[in-house]
Amino acid sequence: MSTFMITGALGFLGSSLSQALLDQGHAVIGVDDRSSESPDAVRVEERAGFRLLVHDIADRDRIDVMLDAIDGAEVHQIFHLACPASPIDYLRAPTKTLATCADGTRAVIEVAQRASATLVFTSTSEVYGDPLQTPQPETYFGNVNPVGPRAVYDEGKRFAEAMITAFGRAAGLDYRIARIFNSYGPGMRLGDGRLLPSAISALTRGEPVPVYGDGSQTRSMCYVDDTVSGLLALARSTASGPVNIGNDDERTVMDLLIATAQAMGCELRVDHRPARQDDPARRRPDTALARSILGWSARVPFEVGIERTVAQMRHRAPESDASRSPASDS
Repeated sequence: MSTFMITGALGFLGSSLSQALLDQGHAVIGVDDRSSESPDAVRVEERAGFRLLVHDIADRDRIDVMLDAIDGAEVHQIFHLACPASPIDYLRAPTKTLATCADGTRAVIEVAQRASATLVFTSTSEVYGDPLQTPQPETYFGNVNPVGPRAVYDEGKRFAEAMITAFGRAAGLDYRIARIFNSYGPGMRLGDGRLLPSAISALTRGEPVPVYGDGSQTRSMCYVDDTVSGLLALARSTASGPVNIGNDDERTVMDLLIATAQAMGCELRVDHRPARQDDPARRRPDTALARSILGWSARVPFEVGIERTVAQMRHRAPESDASRSPASDS
């Protein structure tokens, strides 16, 4: 049995990663400030082998809290997932998002260095911005507006990548960088403002699904179990990355909504809204590198993944305010 530290352990992806490691018989030290936890977080907290540290990683004056948590635990890998990831979250808390990407990442680097642990960082497809190249390979530098409303997340993650790789070159930090593309699954919050939760929430209420733009923009949706397996494959490898982790099945937003409505047995009605600034027109990962060096590729078809997702999510009480955010993003 090994012990892992996970920042953002109660979030959508973090809770799924925690469950996967616990299922393998490992212990998990979860670090989370509980600002955007998944509905599945309670199940993680109840698991034997999971220990929660309620802490804001951007508070570098209290880095000792994380150091004390791993003292004597022999933590060899730290998964750094903490960061507001939904537009509704990072637009509400822009300075917190930047602080998490900058001060928080610096703190996690220091913890990794002191523990002689490998740092596994979850970056994002948002580093590619509104791409001018499709599919997007890891060698593509992106098309990002550095002063737009989305920049706090896009540029925050780009800066975190730069910081981690700089410490790798200058100080020998052992790291892995995963660029996570659009992920979905049962652990999403209905009110997090992203495409599928917003659609499921609106369809549950019998209301039109709000969509920014005409719905022709594309997304490549990866079921969360596939995303976690890709992240673990990277963590086990010797590749530092960055490596794209995602599903290369590219579909329009309207096609995704139609499939979601069919899975729920609902009639789809759409309320189109003006397109949002800097919203990517296309998003599709080039996953050749992941297939080559990790032997990994996404396996769950969207029709299967969305059936699993709606089976759990449709029975939650719709969140009356946040869930009415227009559906457009990852």
